[in-house]
Amino acid sequence: MNCVHDIFAATDEEFALIFPDGQDIAFIDEVYERSSDDATLNRAFEAMGIHGQLFYELEAKKVFYPTRRDEEAANPDGSSLR
Repeated sequence: MNCVHDIFAATDEEFALIFPDGQDIAFIDEVYERSSDDATLNRAFEAMGIHGQLFYELEAKKVFYPTRRDEEAANPDGSSLR
């Protein structure tokens, strides 16, 4: 249930496509829901790195990241995840 895959070196523009508004947690379904340009997103995912966490098919983890910011991650009871 708990995993992290770090990647690094995305451009600011690529990062902003995936992690808007200061977020550093993303879920792939939400990323694609925000964009109408799949080709641009697909190029961004080919980046040499992204300083955030992008979850694929892990819907159950959404409860831990209500604000989509890693530093604010919380257990379902409200206690800090970190």
